[in-house]
Amino acid sequence: MKEEEIRKRDIFNKYLKLVEKDVKRYFDFKFFKKIACPACDGKVVKNELEKNGFEYVSCKNCATLFVSPRPSFEELRDFYSESPSTSFWVSKFFKPVMEIRRKKIFIPRAKYISKILRSKRRYIIGDIGAGFGLFLEELRKISPAGDYVAIEPSREMIDICEKKGLRVRHSCLENVSGMDGQFDLLTAFEMIEHLYDPVIFLKKVHSLLRPGGHIFFTVLNGKGFDVLLLWEKSKMIIPPLHLNLFNPKSIRCLLERIGFEIIEISTPGKLDWDIVEGMIKSEGVVPDRFWMTLAQESDSRCKVELQDWISRNNLSSHMRVLAKKPNK
Repeated sequence: MKEEEIRKRDIFNKYLKLVEKDVKRYFDFKFFKKIACPACDGKVVKNELEKNGFEYVSCKNCATLFVSPRPSFEELRDFYSESPSTSFWVSKFFKPVMEIRRKKIFIPRAKYISKILRSKRRYIIGDIGAGFGLFLEELRKISPAGDYVAIEPSREMIDICEKKGLRVRHSCLENVSGMDGQFDLLTAFEMIEHLYDPVIFLKKVHSLLRPGGHIFFTVLNGKGFDVLLLWEKSKMIIPPLHLNLFNPKSIRCLLERIGFEIIEISTPGKLDWDIVEGMIKSEGVVPDRFWMTLAQESDSRCKVELQDWISRNNLSSHMRVLAKKPNK
């Protein structure tokens, strides 16, 4: 898989420019509030960088990289529901690559999670921020006996999911009611890095899961290869979109604070080197002589082996997490 297949460079750059413009319209920095570490609640932080006017700090206890001070929940809600950049992301960024993402991303995720759905009983499975419903569609093909629920705040996306025969809850997760202790599985993809308060979100997930139920999610790794190498030039460090960049240690800390049992924390990413090489060759980024030489002179075997090493050693910026609510 290549970055250009799932994220067209020119379109992504246009999107980021729109985000920069929207920051000036939707956010008032003088009302931002400092927060403790969203993973471990640590109060001692180190200033790291500023981008789009937002300040990133790192927790000296667990090394989570996060925005503080940060905007209010209401400002973020308005930004995601009303901004021109959000509309552009749906219509120009996501839709043109939707089917390749289905093949390269959502089908493999469905196959992975189907391994824990071994019995034929009627599971209740919810996808938080379901969007176009791609993941639930693919999982339903593998396990058709399930009861599939799209949890989604967008009216447009909810209408799409309904037409696909999915059960829907038109709501943010935090406002879902009447379903405590009912879900066997809840999923959330590339979402937790966006949240104003991940603790509130995960506590709600915990309450909705039955004893023994699972949460499966993907999230950025702030200690991932391309993030650390590119740093302020990384397109993963993009406020106000990515407020929380956890790492394998800190996401474990966060989940255990809530009361989850960890089953897997891994970084099966495939794009770290491709992202760095693209920034070197297409956007003039110069990290240092070694990486420049690797991009310009090394063969494909060398690059494949590097990416495999990054993934195996939990150093990819793409993190996959499976956790369980205890049976008692």
